[in-house]
Amino acid sequence: MLALLHTSPVHVPVFDALRDEAHPGLELRHLVAEDLLERARVDGPAAVACDVRAKVREAVDGGARAVLCTCSTIGGVAEAAAAEAGVPVLRVDRPMAAAAVAAGSRVVVLAALESTLRPTVALIEEEARRGGRSVGVTTVLVQGAWQCFEAGDPAGYVRRIAEAADAVTGAEVIVLAQASMAPAGRLATTPVPVLSSPRPGLAAAARLCRRGPGRAVPDREALRPGT
Repeated sequence: MLALLHTSPVHVPVFDALRDEAHPGLELRHLVAEDLLERARVDGPAAVACDVRAKVREAVDGGARAVLCTCSTIGGVAEAAAAEAGVPVLRVDRPMAAAAVAAGSRVVVLAALESTLRPTVALIEEEARRGGRSVGVTTVLVQGAWQCFEAGDPAGYVRRIAEAADAVTGAEVIVLAQASMAPAGRLATTPVPVLSSPRPGLAAAARLCRRGPGRAVPDREALRPGT
């Protein structure tokens, strides 16, 4: 069984649909803790580390063979819980970051939430070092997008992000930093590749789930593209 740690309930049907499409038979357990993101935005991800570890332990006690954290802001502290938990813990955006550095050296990160920018840039730079590549990363905070998300306007949220992607210049690859941004990749018309995290993140987590206990940061084989 694969446990998913979410900070918004909107992710539950998204990952259920991806499972049904690409990983039939994979048992998912969803843990939603909206307060973790709210607190991390104010005090930083480290401030919620103890509670994240508790959620990971809850997942393991419930039978999870691996845990996927779908929140980019707290993904780093979630992965750090793996050693104590004894099962692989993967942040959903790590496979996307690995794909981004493989796709080009000029990466533009789009985020709707400012607290996501720094962790995402750090992750891309980490993956570049792991892959022996040199990358330049620039960031764009999509103005007004998160307000649409909080107001329950998914169409406006996705439209603003797609427009921001289409306005990007000088990039070899565009990264959508938050899992909730994924639909914007289909709406954008830019010729630059636009990467999102849910599909490759779930695929990598499913492989880790099959493999069982392992490292906090998956090896390159676990992050390879595909289902």
